Amino acid sequence: MSGLRVGVIGLGVISRFYLAALERVPGVRLAAVCDRDASVLPGFEGRVGCFTDHRAMLSAGGLDAVVVTVPNDLHLAICRDALRAGLPVCVEKPLALRASEGAELAALAAERRVPLFTAFHRRYNTAVRELCRALDGAAPVRSVTARYFELIEEHVGRDRWYLDPERCGGGCVADNGPNAYDLLRLLAGPMAVDGAQVVRDGAGVDRQAVLELSGAGGVRGRIELDWSYPAELKDVTVELVDGSVLRADLLAGHDGFKQSLWHEYEGIVAGFAGLLAGAGRGGDADRGPDGVDALRVVEAAYLAERAGVRG
Repeated sequence: MSGLRVGVIGLGVISRFYLAALERVPGVRLAAVCDRDASVLPGFEGRVGCFTDHRAMLSAGGLDAVVVTVPNDLHLAICRDALRAGLPVCVEKPLALRASEGAELAALAAERRVPLFTAFHRRYNTAVRELCRALDGAAPVRSVTARYFELIEEHVGRDRWYLDPERCGGGCVADNGPNAYDLLRLLAGPMAVDGAQVVRDGAGVDRQAVLELSGAGGVRGRIELDWSYPAELKDVTVELVDGSVLRADLLAGHDGFKQSLWHEYEGIVAGFAGLLAGAGRGGDADRGPDGVDALRVVEAAYLAERAGVRG
């Protein structure tokens, strides 16, 4: 059987989108799975290698790359081990819990010349790609606003770690913030945090937040996050310097909670495979989307919150 042999580490709520994409995207195939919980493995036995320890999976060989979709607090150790084993890594956002950890992984990937790809799925959304095409040749961008609203309890399933700030890295800012910021960066370039307004629940988890950002040339950014929204709303609005406004509804044409993710994760897997096809040529061919920058924005947002800087 031909195709890029991919191992998936972590079989939680997000893994189903990767597994489906590995069946649909040409040139890749699932070769092994790993999860600490052996009860989720029987459906894969007899078809692919099954492991309860990622180090055993890496040592067994037979893989060309790995997808890491485990709780956020495990990203650093598992990605580090995979990179040291010489395997390209596609890791679910955020890259790690802290910017220093993300920088460590990026440096290791560069040292070993092994691709490290952070999976920001919204950049592969059909409506976002149409918006990018509409901006090509248009007037410069004045501002970008990304809204990311959902009821987090509908998403987490058995993955309760999302609601544990120590494991998640925070709440909505740490987990949804990187995806929203990646849209701003994609559409208007890198930005810095000017201020943050954060609302926390009784357990200290940030459930709502508004981040104000700015970038080169005076471009403005705004990220609105809500983990307590009674439905799902994901969109991005771009205002140009000529006064025109363009908008992308990320959920348009995808009825049902999280249904847009199926095609977005196909984009991730195809993008990762394309990166590997060009790896070794130097420059950007050896890197995926910048997960470190998103971690810096998350840290800056929490610092602004603690300092009372609202932007």
